[in-house]
Amino acid sequence: VQLQAFGGGLVQAGGFLRLSCVASGRTLSIYNMGWFRQAPGKEREFVAVITWNGGNTDYTDSVKGRFTISRDNAKRTVYLQMNSLKPEDTAVYYCAADRNYDDIYPRGECDYWGRGTLVTVSS
Repeated sequence: VQLQAFGGGLVQAGGFLRLSCVASGRTLSIYNMGWFRQAPGKEREFVAVITWNGGNTDYTDSVKGRFTISRDNAKRTVYLQMNSLKPEDTAVYYCAADRNYDDIYPRGECDYWGRGTLVTVSS
């Protein structure tokens, strides 16, 4: 499966963005999906995960209550709604897919990765 993330940009602190990750090549519905991010000079970190049917989600503590992950399997798309953005959310955001939930969270070792999209939050 090929993944492509969209929707990054420059936003002021307190603003919002919605990232999209579009899949091609195989049906998305068999994969658990995750979002990760990598800030300048830092290691890649887990952000959010959603099960293949959307029945379960999980988030890193720093985004709980602000970010929401969702999916539309018919559109082969996974979303990350990001509200109340903070400068520390600035990073390149990546989507990833894996049939094994644990490979997304907590391992962060996914079978498929998309190209990232840059999110910059100004103070």
